[in-house]
Amino acid sequence: MTDHSQAPAADAAPSPRRRAFIIFGIVLLVAALGWGGYWFAALRHYESTDDAYVAADVTQVTSFVPGTVVAVHADDTQSVGRGDVLVEIDPADARIAVAAAEADLARTAREVAALFAQAAQGRAQLAEREAALGRAERDLERRQPLAADGAVSNEDVAHARDAVTELRASAAAARAQLQTLEAQLHGTTLATHPRVMAAAASLRAANLALVRTRVVAPVSGVVARRAVQIGQRVPAGAPLLALVPLEGVWIDANFKEVQLHRLRVGQPVTIRTDLYDSDVEFHGKVAGLAAGSGSAFALLPAQNASGNWIKIVQRVPVRIVLDAAEVRRHPLRVGLSATVRVDVADTSGPLVAHDVRAGVPAPSLSLPDEAPVEARIREIIAANGRVDVRAATP
Repeated sequence: MTDHSQAPAADAAPSPRRRAFIIFGIVLLVAALGWGGYWFAALRHYESTDDAYVAADVTQVTSFVPGTVVAVHADDTQSVGRGDVLVEIDPADARIAVAAAEADLARTAREVAALFAQAAQGRAQLAEREAALGRAERDLERRQPLAADGAVSNEDVAHARDAVTELRASAAAARAQLQTLEAQLHGTTLATHPRVMAAAASLRAANLALVRTRVVAPVSGVVARRAVQIGQRVPAGAPLLALVPLEGVWIDANFKEVQLHRLRVGQPVTIRTDLYDSDVEFHGKVAGLAAGSGSAFALLPAQNASGNWIKIVQRVPVRIVLDAAEVRRHPLRVGLSATVRVDVADTSGPLVAHDVRAGVPAPSLSLPDEAPVEARIREIIAANGRVDVRAATP
């Protein structure tokens, strides 16, 4: 008789394959639970995208004055500092204009000084004629009583009356002429007279044009798109080259619209670029969100109201400013791709930015030193004027 007492025990023992499936299921469940716990504790507080690129200001350097280029001191890929001379334009025409403006200022100062002298002469003539009129009036007053007694003839009285009338008219003419001169000089000195001020302004403009024959860098940066050549005749406003201030770069990250609900201004960001791979990690913060998606500002925006329509998830540019010290240590280039990770745990920041340009240097042009030209203006006025000249000119 066959013994079947051990058969249930053999069937109860799991096979190696079954044990492997059980172990795999347990491992998969533990991994899923671990991943779920990690997502709940950490990953759900981050939004990331690899659709991000480095951007920066591109400062166009143009010529302020027309002329022929005689020297070019910068080329593409060259780093220059603010104030460095980039291009020189032939200054011959500008120097002639400065000399003509100086001559015009000297001539105007002499003419205005002559007006002051004429005014002084007019006051003296008016005083002389008023004195003569006073003597004639007193003489007429003395003759009129004598004419009644017959001591003086009526003819003498008539001559005295005519003299008074003539001198009164002469004094009135002198007074009117003096008023005309004083109207031109009222409340001014030689240096503050409108004609002198206009001539001085012309000299300043000519000097400024001379200074601007040396085109300087308005910001520090790297030269790009140099389009100027020696011997080229350039008009005013012609683009000569471009400068990219690499210390002021930022990141434009294009997030999907479903990722924006927790993005806020000021949230911390970590960035990695393909240029430095994983060796360098940049840090920054969200500076602002664009006013619309990229397609909304396209030259030919999509028209979804016609024909078949397929929903496409839109992306919105988000500007991220970088830590300036990190950018100085590891320079970036415009257009490089980047991977951006935003910590969205803190959603207390504003949705709309009010200071997007914080930390980004804005291009600015420095005015030339005005002290030499102001000193030259005072010198010309003092040398050609006959009256006292105030030290300060407007």
